[in-house]
Amino acid sequence: MKKQPKLTVIGAGPGDADLITLKAIKVLKQANVVLYDALVNTCLLEYVNPKAEIIFVGKRKGCYRYQQDQINELIVARAHSCGHVIRLKGGDPFIFGRGAEEMEYAAKFGVEVAMVPGISSSLAVPAYQNIPLTKRGASESFWVITGTTKNHQISEDISLAAKSNATIVILMGMANLAKIVTLFKQESKHNLPVAIIQEGTTENEKIGVGTINTIEQVVIDNELTNPAIIVLGEVVNHRKQLYKIQEQAQILSV
Repeated sequence: MKKQPKLTVIGAGPGDADLITLKAIKVLKQANVVLYDALVNTCLLEYVNPKAEIIFVGKRKGCYRYQQDQINELIVARAHSCGHVIRLKGGDPFIFGRGAEEMEYAAKFGVEVAMVPGISSSLAVPAYQNIPLTKRGASESFWVITGTTKNHQISEDISLAAKSNATIVILMGMANLAKIVTLFKQESKHNLPVAIIQEGTTENEKIGVGTINTIEQVVIDNELTNPAIIVLGEVVNHRKQLYKIQEQAQILSV
């Protein structure tokens, strides 16, 4: 009996393997084929059906094992020949993860599609460093913006966000950090707090904290590189404030 071709796009979370959802683990056990990305914690592959074919299709800057068109074609081919294909992607596949594009492509070829959301790095990585994206008196909203568009340009939304009082989270923005800093300086936000978190929620996590005026030097001093997210806003100060409260509590308890 021929297996029903199906694609399930799954969010693997931001890096810490424990942050994948229970729903995602259940679906991984049903897979016939798993295509996984570079930002996926490979520990999660232990949950995959042991009879499934596992294929690495990850992309890093300047290094593409598969082009996106090839990934799309591979999904459809394996779905029709093998049945249930899992597309395992870092973070949440609908937050700059191209999950929607892959589902649309597969659907055109008669493949049933489903989605299991993941925890986005845009939320989880700041949280792991005690940076809330919203906080009463500091931020009433937040933007999540790509730092580099499809055309490899800086997003125009960043200049709009720089005019607001919202928290701004920029993904894939390290290559355009100098341009981002310039946009905020143009809005006279030289002292706005900034945090850059590399490989967030993993054992290799690194953070640098500064202001618009200092963050470029902070990056150099801390040797921060991709993959990293940039958080801009007064909420970055909460991290330091929390540590002070904890220190004072420890002193009082002695």
